[in-house]
Amino acid sequence: MKYIKPFNEIQLTDVASVGGKNASLGQMVRDLSAQGVVVPDGFAITADAYWHFLNHNNLVEQLQELMSQIKDNTDLKHLELIGKHVRLLIGHAHMPVDLADEIQRAYKNLSAHYMQSNSDVAVRSSATAEDLPNASFAGQQETYLNIKGIAELLESCKKCFASLFTDRAIVYRQEKGFDHFKVGLSIGVQKMVRSDKGCSGVAFSLDTETGFKDVVLINGSYGLGETIVQGLVTPDEFVVHKPTLGKGFASIIKKQLGNKDVKLIYARSETAPTQTVDVTKKDRQEFCLTDYEILQLARMVVTIEKHYTELKGHWSPMDIEWAKDGIDGKLYITQSRPETIHSQEDTAQSYELYSLQPTSAPTVIITGQSIGQKIVSGIARVIKNVKDIASVQPGDIIITTMTDPDWVQVMKQAAGIITERGGRTCHAAIVSRELGIPAIVGALNATTIIADGAPVTIDCSQGKTGFIYKDEIPFTTQTVQLNELPHLKTKLMVNIANPDTAFTVSKLPVQGVGLARMEFIINNTIKIHPLALLEPDKIETSAVRKKIEMLTAGYQDKREFFIDTLAQGIATIAAAFYPHPVVVRTSDFKTNEYRDLIGGDFFEPEEENPMLGFRGAFRYYNDRYKKAFALECAALKKVREVMGLVNVRIMIPFVRTITEAQKVIKELSDHGLVRGEYELQLVMMCELPSNVILIKEFGKYFDGFSLGSNDLTQLTLGVDRDSELLAGHFDERDPAVLALMDMAIQGAHETGKYIGICGQAPSDYPEIAQHLMDQGIDSISLNPDSVIPFLMKISQE
Repeated sequence: MKYIKPFNEIQLTDVASVGGKNASLGQMVRDLSAQGVVVPDGFAITADAYWHFLNHNNLVEQLQELMSQIKDNTDLKHLELIGKHVRLLIGHAHMPVDLADEIQRAYKNLSAHYMQSNSDVAVRSSATAEDLPNASFAGQQETYLNIKGIAELLESCKKCFASLFTDRAIVYRQEKGFDHFKVGLSIGVQKMVRSDKGCSGVAFSLDTETGFKDVVLINGSYGLGETIVQGLVTPDEFVVHKPTLGKGFASIIKKQLGNKDVKLIYARSETAPTQTVDVTKKDRQEFCLTDYEILQLARMVVTIEKHYTELKGHWSPMDIEWAKDGIDGKLYITQSRPETIHSQEDTAQSYELYSLQPTSAPTVIITGQSIGQKIVSGIARVIKNVKDIASVQPGDIIITTMTDPDWVQVMKQAAGIITERGGRTCHAAIVSRELGIPAIVGALNATTIIADGAPVTIDCSQGKTGFIYKDEIPFTTQTVQLNELPHLKTKLMVNIANPDTAFTVSKLPVQGVGLARMEFIINNTIKIHPLALLEPDKIETSAVRKKIEMLTAGYQDKREFFIDTLAQGIATIAAAFYPHPVVVRTSDFKTNEYRDLIGGDFFEPEEENPMLGFRGAFRYYNDRYKKAFALECAALKKVREVMGLVNVRIMIPFVRTITEAQKVIKELSDHGLVRGEYELQLVMMCELPSNVILIKEFGKYFDGFSLGSNDLTQLTLGVDRDSELLAGHFDERDPAVLALMDMAIQGAHETGKYIGICGQAPSDYPEIAQHLMDQGIDSISLNPDSVIPFLMKISQE
């Protein structure tokens, strides 16, 4: 046939004929089907058909005349008028008989292949200039779902042809320098996957925010996939670590439940092919994919990325659409295109530092999911209807329910975007990344809470959570060229608490994590005292029980909630720095801090001096807490042995005596964490004078040590580090503290053990770091915001 190409006869070199979308589908059908990548069959209507359609109806000159009248891209009213006229001309034109016949024959063959009389198909536009390295053309043309019968198919084809001249597509081409009449349009006709009875979503072969290469990011929701792109739902989010997945591990390092409150399904009436319906509460509280399906989908994504990387001769991260058929239960890849944001960046040589500089504590108005890792200030412009976008002025921050492709032109004027709905792969998020502006999505009730015309600040620099502050808050930015920083003989590592910042922090010139604080994950993500999950009968307050039920929704076994959540937080940090060592410290809350957890006051004693009380190693083998410590051990074991992140080392804090060391080692062993097995190394915090004095004896039970400067200073000088009265006496530079650090380094090395420092002192006082390096310390672990200033200071000396 002259104007039709089956998918199995198409490859990437056919872009000029079938567009990027169809060329990619054909490439996968031809080359990747045998490797487990399943693509629904279909055919492409070539760009020659588009030109034949225009020429048959004598439209080219008319369209050229109309398009020549557009002189100013910012004159939206005139542009809308021209675009509407063009689309009407195409919509009222006749489909050439020979082309209609070929489409009908191809459609019948596809239907017969699926043993149906009139198959349900997706009709997708595929422009011949789309999916280029520096221009994605995403969302510029239209897609039509659940199309049945030749009459509907032919009408949808005409609509696709017309969609080459949507207002947004016209502006996009002009700004990118593409001639309107050198861009053709192909159409992909693809068998629908019954994801209306299953689920669907998008997947990226990198982290969309940071460009981190070693993960697959999957978003999913029930029903047809348009709800995610349109921002109608906050989808489930799954992250899989590629290197350990390739070694056969079940390396799902993150699972986050979305609200998924609506879904798009096939319509029950003839008035529209699809309709939006509510999702049941039960389904909302369950993940749309099983762990097996997450891993299966991730393997397909990795296979696709590897194939395209080999074809192109350079790294080619991919942006993929997938669907699960609710009838046959299978996963399908429905689209695949190159990722066009991070693949163009050379982030390896530079690092951007954004830092708020408030004169007083900023007021948080609302939070959401951060996009863009930047900080901006501007005037809030609340837009509840797309018809009102003309009110947006350059530099404004747009606040709306959600965006769609018709918003793109005005989004280009904005300093930032805030939407009430959507996730990290919704339209607002995708376009904001492409425009290089920060956005906060899923900020519930933002259009009501934020006042129109008020000055606000968007902060997307602190990880996954984005903050909207009242007023314009001062901030600083700094771009550092990493190749200009000095290389140290001493291993430089980083302290980290928040898993959401791990992928960004891993770009720093460090060689692993000297201290990963488990407390942050427990306090900010789990939020519940572990014993409240193990012994719920002891919770006497109904309000507390209700809060626990809400946080653990979807988990029948509350024990598993704690293990999974903690494991995923640890695994995210470990994956970010893999294969470099990541030293994870077991929980070191004090009793007053444990009491602040939900349900904590039913299990924790009140102490006069928690700093010197029921904390550290003593808790782990004590009957009051040992059942909870078993959960921590289970999480660590899952990270190392199920997810394959054996770069995780375990660090035990506040070990008072040799006997205590022996008891903790036994407790770990009883829970399957045996020193030496699966490359497990155990580290001890060296933070008590007794640790320094007996460091050679402690060395019999641990593989290394990490100096904890805060507690070592406190216990050497007899100063309560929480006391405001004694704050002036707390100084890690005191000669007595430095002498103990020197003794510890010498003692560790005499027994052949490595020793580093993860305390606050080197971050606050670079001279301490220099002193310890002179003493031969093996590693220095700094807070993330101290790494670059520290290296810059070293380079100046």
